[in-house]
Amino acid sequence: MLGSLFTVGLNYAFNPKKEKVFRIEHSNQAPALISRYDAHDTPGPDFTGAAERVMPTVVHIRSTQLRPSGRGATPNLPEAFRDFFGDEFFFGPGPQRSPGQPQPAIGTGSGVIISDDGYIVTNNHVIDKADDIEVTLHDNRTFKADLVGVDPSTDLALLKIEGDDLSAVTLGNSDDVRVGQWVLAIGNPFNLNSTVTAGIVSAKARNINILRDQSAIESFIQTDAAVNPGNSGGALVDLNGNLIGINTAIASPTGSYSGYSFAVPVSIVRKVMEDLLQYGTVQRGYLGVIIRSLDATLAREHDLDITEGVYVDSLVSNSAAEAAGIEKGDVILSVDGTPVRQSSELIAAVGTRRPGDKVELQVQRDGKEKTFEVTLRNREGNTELVAEAELSVLNELGVDLAALDRDELKVLGLDHGVKITQLRPGKLSRETDVREGFIITHIDGEKIKSPEDVQKVLADKKGGVMMEGRYENYPRTFYYAFGM
Repeated sequence: MLGSLFTVGLNYAFNPKKEKVFRIEHSNQAPALISRYDAHDTPGPDFTGAAERVMPTVVHIRSTQLRPSGRGATPNLPEAFRDFFGDEFFFGPGPQRSPGQPQPAIGTGSGVIISDDGYIVTNNHVIDKADDIEVTLHDNRTFKADLVGVDPSTDLALLKIEGDDLSAVTLGNSDDVRVGQWVLAIGNPFNLNSTVTAGIVSAKARNINILRDQSAIESFIQTDAAVNPGNSGGALVDLNGNLIGINTAIASPTGSYSGYSFAVPVSIVRKVMEDLLQYGTVQRGYLGVIIRSLDATLAREHDLDITEGVYVDSLVSNSAAEAAGIEKGDVILSVDGTPVRQSSELIAAVGTRRPGDKVELQVQRDGKEKTFEVTLRNREGNTELVAEAELSVLNELGVDLAALDRDELKVLGLDHGVKITQLRPGKLSRETDVREGFIITHIDGEKIKSPEDVQKVLADKKGGVMMEGRYENYPRTFYYAFGM
């Protein structure tokens, strides 16, 4: 296995009292330069200043998940089961669950304080499915943390604690990071608190295909700083002590450090955190293109005279790229003047923009360079930002839904239904064993024909809920029960 994410534990809730403004310190400092040393000097760079500045900003995260035994779907549930539902009764999976006390599953990781009023960034997989999140500071103070929001597509999460005299990291500029420069990784590997390791940046814009989200953005900073389980969510900083990434994964056949680690660049971190705070969800702009990194083989196949760039294989109907005039066979060379040599760089550049933002694409077509201004759209094909109120029910459930077209319904033998395309932290993942791909046909007996129907049925619902539907390869009906 190329990389290992150290999943530790789920909760998906929005802090109703969250403030709308971060107090984040940004740095315009250039990366620290290391002078050459002669025989009379102490060899090697000095890491002590950066380590002393950053260690107080890195926290230890303990996440606890309580999963009752016997949870899951109950196929062909009798109609009489509905009689048990009432506003006072809170169900988990259904009447056939076996009794037993919840068994805690405890996981640990790291996080970084990014503002002095208590906002903390970490990896989504560090707090995934956690019922309780506890944060311990460098000075051993301990706090309960609220989960503000998550973004599985970048494996990031935002927490909030209430405390005084908090030290916040300074955000650097990951776009200015250079291959070969020194960096420090700070976190809590194997529960060894406040561990500092050093290495160099080995590569940028690395895609290792480790995130399962359908809209995943992988443009990692690769380093050879030692990172192990427990470092996830910790800081990657330059020698000025500026945050340039959040350590997320390692390339390892064993699950422990074997030479390379990967961090989410702070340019992505900053945008995700701002969106979670302001909107309650990440606002992501899309070009609407199917792409491949250009290489010599692909260039020969299409008789191209360049070997770097992003090749447009096809376009999504009603997409931003299509509307702007981008065509199949174009090679995208830059975004707003910044070169994109591979698909991960293009995905990251566009992923830090919101629907309605304009980007300038330079492309090569038929041997000539052209420039296009593209107004990015959302996944639904328009430029509207998604309002937090519209997402409240789906966020509470922890799902992304998609309507099925006529052909899909015909194959399934259905005349209505919506598919769960993604499970996120929420009620369904906490209280049921529903899986991605489940097709919801009814909720409390009401037909579900669109994602909007789910929101309407559950908007003011209190108490038990019965959801029924099918999986594509299983003809029988499955029932899932949960509480609102």
